[in-house]
Amino acid sequence: MSPRPDFGPKPILGYTTSRVVRAADRRSDEAGLAALAADPHARAYVMGGDLIVLKKSAPMHEATFTLDEARALGAPTETVFLGLNDDAARFGVGLSPQAAEALKARDDLVVTDLRSIAVEGLTDPHHLAPIAEAKSVLHWHLRHRFCPNCGAPTRAVEAGWRRDCPQCKAQHFPRTDPVVIMLAVDGDNCLLGRSQRFVPTMWSCLAGFIEAGESIEDAVHRETLEEAGIRCGRVKYFASQPWPFPSSLMIGAHAEAVTRDIAIDHAELEGARWFSKDEVATMLMRRHRDGLTTPPPMAIAHHIIRAWVEGEVGFD
Repeated sequence: MSPRPDFGPKPILGYTTSRVVRAADRRSDEAGLAALAADPHARAYVMGGDLIVLKKSAPMHEATFTLDEARALGAPTETVFLGLNDDAARFGVGLSPQAAEALKARDDLVVTDLRSIAVEGLTDPHHLAPIAEAKSVLHWHLRHRFCPNCGAPTRAVEAGWRRDCPQCKAQHFPRTDPVVIMLAVDGDNCLLGRSQRFVPTMWSCLAGFIEAGESIEDAVHRETLEEAGIRCGRVKYFASQPWPFPSSLMIGAHAEAVTRDIAIDHAELEGARWFSKDEVATMLMRRHRDGLTTPPPMAIAHHIIRAWVEGEVGFD
């Protein structure tokens, strides 16, 4: 039981706990994949660029289409085998961004971005993880039509999980960009920052991409120092979250602050300051006296902050 029952039950971390088993061993079996696609229980997630296509329904919209329904929405740019859900295949079908935009005119569809779907609860939460999987891979296909080695056109193989260059024989795979996202803590106080991109009330953890040849711990130390001038010592891993905007992996951590004086890098942050545990608790519950808030429950930052407030993490 949570030490803070006033917070309510813990929410599910967005884009995780997928029901789809990836079944990577099936990706090279073209005949088997064709049979899976022909199964009437097979379903597809449809998207174009940053837009996700849903069937309008109540109380929540339906995220999947039959393969025939998906093809009828527009000419697929790519089709990716996502895996199996109770032995039924799940696919990601990509449309051109222009084709997806045109579908907004249809009364039977909802066409919107993934953030809105997740935050507003527009579809069943169990769809978020496979949508994130499909969005990340399909976005990679849009950007890797040509070989970065020789410039020749590439072709999709392995059910959409690889692109091969027929000219120089290079093989290319979807990439994931690792990002550290951390809460620096000093006793009963934590450091939160504000990006210029945030909604006006929101404060969150600091974050940044891991650089080549850098450990998670070193990235936590570097980013906290660069963005806020705070030096950290011990680092504790918390959890990770796929972040399909477009293809990142958020690696959550708590860090022990060993200095207190803040020096903001204004190219990265609009503001940064220390918050007490009691003040952050009111932000989590949307009861702060000045209306300040933390990120929504679908974001890993919310879970990192809440775990610290609830006493699950410490450096004593």
